[in-house]
Amino acid sequence: MARDLTNKVVVITGGADGIGYEIADRYLQKGAKITILLDINEKLGAEAVKKLTAKHGNNKAAFLRCDVIQDLQTVSKWIFDSYKVDVLVNNAGILNDRLLKKTIDINVTAVVEWGMTFWDHMRKDKGGNGGTIINLASIYGYRVDQFLPAYQASKFAVMGFTKSLGHVANFERSGVRVVAICPGFTETKLTEDPPAWDMGQDKEFSQFLKAQAWQKLESVGKAAVDIFEKAPTGTAWLTEGGKPIVEVAK
Repeated sequence: MARDLTNKVVVITGGADGIGYEIADRYLQKGAKITILLDINEKLGAEAVKKLTAKHGNNKAAFLRCDVIQDLQTVSKWIFDSYKVDVLVNNAGILNDRLLKKTIDINVTAVVEWGMTFWDHMRKDKGGNGGTIINLASIYGYRVDQFLPAYQASKFAVMGFTKSLGHVANFERSGVRVVAICPGFTETKLTEDPPAWDMGQDKEFSQFLKAQAWQKLESVGKAAVDIFEKAPTGTAWLTEGGKPIVEVAK
């Protein structure tokens, strides 16, 4: 079933640059009413709004400084008092296996807390209009190798959350679709030199990274549009090496 981004109110965590910004740009190209960018970096946030406004027009982008670990209640209240949100893109993330607790706090706890809060806001059985939650998982949400075990654990959690909250029984009651994007190796600031736990395999990790099928940000942005337009609830979709999206096997 095709879905349309026209006039949708979209909230994107980690939206000031990288994949979050690319998704905002793509969604505005497809007719979104406004993209609300949440990010801890105020300078990048202001620059992002300036660029999106120049490209798409006034009142098409807004920025709120937001620490996804600490600011859920205050930021979500402001948003819900101002808008009926149609789409949440749970994009904020960290790639640093030396920061174990922070990895779980941002990649798992924040994703679940923001997802549940916006699910409640959108759900039709509680007075909402329905909507879509898109969680940024990873190929490491279902593939396994010997590198980055903390990061892989966090993305497996995102996949479990997506499939459970996005279960068809929940969708039928709430009208809120929940899906995941699983990007392969993508050229972003996070992946330039990902800090890994000292496991005695730095050389092997470096060689492994060089051998992967890397893709540009644009590929993930396009995938985010394609997934919004066609993905059933509870599903996850791979975008790797710039190729068309493929549903991840259940």
